[in-house]
Amino acid sequence: MDKGKVVIGMSGGVDSSVSAYLLKKAGYEVIGVTMETHDSETIDDSNMSLAARDAKNVATLLCISHYVVDFKKEFKDKVVDYFIGEYFDGKTPNPCVECNRHVKWCSIIDRADRMDAEFIATGHYAKVEKHPVTGRYTFKMSDVKAKDQTYVLYSLTQEQLGRVLMPIGNYKKDEVRKIAEEIGLNVADKPDSMEICFIPDNDYTKYIMENSDKKPVEGNFVDMQGNVLGKHKGIIYYTIGQRKGLGITFGKPMFVCEIRATTNEVVLSDNSDLFKMVVYANNVNFMAYESIDGEFRGEAKIRYSHQKSGCVVRQISETEIECVFDEPQRAITPGQSIVIYEGDYVVCGGTIVFR
Repeated sequence: MDKGKVVIGMSGGVDSSVSAYLLKKAGYEVIGVTMETHDSETIDDSNMSLAARDAKNVATLLCISHYVVDFKKEFKDKVVDYFIGEYFDGKTPNPCVECNRHVKWCSIIDRADRMDAEFIATGHYAKVEKHPVTGRYTFKMSDVKAKDQTYVLYSLTQEQLGRVLMPIGNYKKDEVRKIAEEIGLNVADKPDSMEICFIPDNDYTKYIMENSDKKPVEGNFVDMQGNVLGKHKGIIYYTIGQRKGLGITFGKPMFVCEIRATTNEVVLSDNSDLFKMVVYANNVNFMAYESIDGEFRGEAKIRYSHQKSGCVVRQISETEIECVFDEPQRAITPGQSIVIYEGDYVVCGGTIVFR
């Protein structure tokens, strides 16, 4: 039974590959698209990345169409430049969220529209459902919470969500690998990508130094009262909660508590000063609800690996929220995302800011 045409983003990994297989098995006409977003290791003289080659090989095995699209300029403009700029602004950015917001989904939808495809798909561990009360599209957490990826997907619009299919939201990772092995995919044992895609060695500061004309400037370490404690080598080298790599000793553990870009200061404190009850966020996108009226009781995550914690959320402007946690949270970091949940449903998400 033909269920329609779907364009799926194929990264060359096992998750998107199995997703393509499941969609075809379910009766969709599947078209694979691999986005080349940054310079990476290539094969022979074709200038094709290893990821694109793996995706193309999978597409050939599955007998589906496959296209490789160059989005390097868009990725640099919307993700890389943002990433570098945020670090120089004293923040710790989340490039995956910005990629989803400005590059990945827009490009897949554009390709789908050109091909008259009704649906778009990815290999994320998440589910798209209508909220049982509001009827709005939202993400629901994967059945396997350890693999859930809803945290980086909160920026999608209702129009985008209405077209999204995520075939592996109900699967465990070992089940996905087993399917890949059973159908003969050569990516069945391919390791998961654990770092930022365009910084494979995970050395953020090295990448920033090599890809920015702007250079870090030495400044002062200060305590909570503003007393100078020593010199730092530039604010891009530090993030909230950091203890190691300060280059200075104090006779007791000291942690980065705040980064002040305007004065080029890094504030150090005891671990206890890292715990805060209140988080503010801007650039908020609402999913399960169109807005928050009064106070909303839910749970929130302040980083990808964070466990959800109970909180009360209040909307303070069209695109801003205030979140008050039941218990103090450690190392709340400007530039990272806060995502609000109602059970397993995503209510909204935004970018953490300090006030």
